[in-house]
Amino acid sequence: MADESQPNGTDVVDKMTVEVAEMALDANETSKQTAAAEPEKPTENDANGAAAKPASTAAFKEQFKAFSKFGDTKSDGKHLTLSQSDKWMKQAKVIDKKITTTDTGIHFKKLKSMKLTLEDYNKFLEDLAKTKKVELDEIKNKMANCGAPGVHNATPGKAADTVARLTDTSKYTGSHKQRFDETGKGKGIAGRKDLVDQSGYVSGYGHKNTYDKTH
Repeated sequence: MADESQPNGTDVVDKMTVEVAEMALDANETSKQTAAAEPEKPTENDANGAAAKPASTAAFKEQFKAFSKFGDTKSDGKHLTLSQSDKWMKQAKVIDKKITTTDTGIHFKKLKSMKLTLEDYNKFLEDLAKTKKVELDEIKNKMANCGAPGVHNATPGKAADTVARLTDTSKYTGSHKQRFDETGKGKGIAGRKDLVDQSGYVSGYGHKNTYDKTH
């Protein structure tokens, strides 16, 4: 008669199966806890599709104040006109082929005021960005970091053309024309004073020094 106190083969296998299952459950639970503790890493798509970094509110507010005083010594820095706004946007290169002064004029006038407070100006930008399908944060970032108000967008070509026109001796007339030769080189004192010709030739003679001395 078999000793019933000794476990048979089936009991041993069942016990081992239970122990393995318990170990698997413990490992799975530990893995979940570790994953929960680690911060989620952004995927490549998340990184590429991230929205523009929000502009500094303080920096934008300071720029608003600075441009609201630009060209207006009596301004309190709390209101911005359309003209001042356009100067700001041009300096920040927000006004371009996609956003024009016509667009800014239309959206600015929706607020029905000649001067906008900072709060209303933010509404103006939100409406403009939505209509033109441009990121609002991108616009505000450019405007917050474009530097102090100044004439930064002057076209040097116009000044260069003016200087070139004024220094083109071929276009000179009257006494000014007499001061330069055909190549544009100055004649010096000869171009400023009437000097006596002591060469022996009649004044205005056109064939000076062409006589053949061999005859």
